[in-house]
Amino acid sequence: MAEQAPEFDKLLTGDPYLRLHQDDLIYRWKKFQEMLKSLEDSEGGLEKFSLSYQHCGIVQKDNGDVEVCEWAPNAVSVAVVGDFNGWNETSHMCAPTAFCKFQLSIPALSGGKSPIPHGSKVKLLLKTHDGQTLWRMSPWTKYATQDQSVSMDFQPIHWAPPNGGYQWQHPTPPRPKSVRIYEGHVGISSPEAKVASYTYFADNILPRVKDLGYNCVELMAIMEHAYYGSFGYHVTSFFAVSSRYGTPDEFKYLVDKAHGLGLRVILDVVHSHAAKNVNDGLNRFDGTDHGFFHSGGKGDHSLWDSRIFDYTQWETLRFLLSNLRWYLDEYRVDGFRYDGVTSMLYSHRGIATGFSGGYHEYFNIGVDVDALVYLMMANHLLHTLRPDTITIAEDVSGMPTLCRPIREGGIGFDYRMAMAGPDLWIKLLKEVKDEDWSLENIWWALTNRREHEPCIAYTECHDQALVGDKTLAFWLMDAEMYTNMSTLSPRTLLIDRGLALHKMIRLITMGLGGEAYLNFIGNEFGHPEWLDFPREGNGFSFHYARRQMNLADDKLLRYKFLYGFDKAMQSLDEEFSFMINGRAHVSRKHEGDKLFVFERGSLLWIFNFHPTKSYTDYKVGVNEAGKYRVALDTDSVVFDGHGRVDPGSEFITTPGDWDGRSHSLMVYTPSRSALVLARTL
Repeated sequence: MAEQAPEFDKLLTGDPYLRLHQDDLIYRWKKFQEMLKSLEDSEGGLEKFSLSYQHCGIVQKDNGDVEVCEWAPNAVSVAVVGDFNGWNETSHMCAPTAFCKFQLSIPALSGGKSPIPHGSKVKLLLKTHDGQTLWRMSPWTKYATQDQSVSMDFQPIHWAPPNGGYQWQHPTPPRPKSVRIYEGHVGISSPEAKVASYTYFADNILPRVKDLGYNCVELMAIMEHAYYGSFGYHVTSFFAVSSRYGTPDEFKYLVDKAHGLGLRVILDVVHSHAAKNVNDGLNRFDGTDHGFFHSGGKGDHSLWDSRIFDYTQWETLRFLLSNLRWYLDEYRVDGFRYDGVTSMLYSHRGIATGFSGGYHEYFNIGVDVDALVYLMMANHLLHTLRPDTITIAEDVSGMPTLCRPIREGGIGFDYRMAMAGPDLWIKLLKEVKDEDWSLENIWWALTNRREHEPCIAYTECHDQALVGDKTLAFWLMDAEMYTNMSTLSPRTLLIDRGLALHKMIRLITMGLGGEAYLNFIGNEFGHPEWLDFPREGNGFSFHYARRQMNLADDKLLRYKFLYGFDKAMQSLDEEFSFMINGRAHVSRKHEGDKLFVFERGSLLWIFNFHPTKSYTDYKVGVNEAGKYRVALDTDSVVFDGHGRVDPGSEFITTPGDWDGRSHSLMVYTPSRSALVLARTL
């Protein structure tokens, strides 16, 4: 067995600090290799193992038979009970087999008709060693609905549509060279006070995503969750797409529509924990507190009030890896954003723990190596099955090697979320006067990321939209957003500042902050309200659980200008591919002038954050000689700016060292504005 990954030296060369911890890295690699070998010996390999969804749970076969296989270590007996057998508790008993499995084959009816009709309810009845009688949903349930007139619990539905169900129309688009993600939530996507549907999102939101210039859509809260307000992070049925938005076929229509528009679909996946629900979740499936989870206090997440998976359990690995494969195969999704990775990586779950960035914090007994190896397995599986799969980690700790390839001994994610950016902007807007903003702090927060580990830059995601916080637009303009956003009224000083900084903040984050970019639904045009899901505390109101996309369409409101600017940002990257063209070289951070100058790709970026001072013939350095034109101007009248720079302006370099660059040019840089210049020859 290999002692280290085949390209391990490349990992150490890329990050010399890792040399002090190479024993830990080799140990992780060996654990990963041992698991692969165990799967090969016992299951025929990782890929076959991940196809367990084809025989686990209550499975409809093509010939009409229904096969049942459930893992229930504490069960004495398991019966399949439902509409199909009049809820008879003894007519369809599963046979106990090896490894605590219970199996049953229900033959097809005449003509190959399924013995369990499509759309009917079906549950499991377990009798346990300690005398419990339990009515349970199969952990592998593919569809569940909630009849609130009877019970708030979700009920498992046998999903086996005639003629195979939805027929796919479009091929998967190729992976984009530069990833630009639109983070969406189906339920809140309508301006109406209700839960929107998969078809609504497909027909009304996806065309907007395409128009804006994003090439990926990331979908939250798709796996079934009993509590709507959890944002989908307390999953109850991992294999079931949420029925509150529609049927599995309607979700397929959404994915297919996205593919037809050239958009890739990334799914939020929560494998860090699960809801505590018993009647309609995984918790205490067989009457014990373990099974898929750690037992006792180790299995409880005190901060999230949820259950923590036990990644040493063979059946837990089968369940989670098959879960990924199911969404790849059945729903043709193109990638996954892993939520709560910090909680997975450490036995302390990141609770009451600060991370300074010292490598001793990432290589010690506090690391949950079993969870880390599971993440390696997941990334290895996904990138083996489909090398163009996009995987993203939400990790606040900064774990080294998280986004390095498996072949180097890394954990294998393609990107990590650059979480320092949103924290920076909220802190500045809440606590610091404009004239006191530190350019050094802005530069550090946006560029302090590990070399060779790609990051996704963003100014705000769903976290910043929730009640208790404010979006950037709200921090900037909430006092006047309901009264002074009309183009028919004079622009006030507050709105003028808000529009200017909203554009600058997003542009510099995209320019400096990462190798990909993300925006949360509605924030591209400065959506004026926070998010608050229906709950007892607000009278179960949907008023704040919706996105008023119509505001961006209203010609008499200024939201249209922010929408247009966001579209221009995406177009800039589409044309110049600056996010994948190496890191920015910052040549000037002048605290007195409040001026930033940097080069990234073939573009020259100039930001004047000063609230009042504009500069005529300001000298900036650039390495490439030639003539430059305006590629993007935040102050353009097209984006409701003051139009202080002629869009047809040309800037010609002169030789000579300036700010460490071999050439320079003179620009007019107005206050609270940014220019991006492109070389024309």
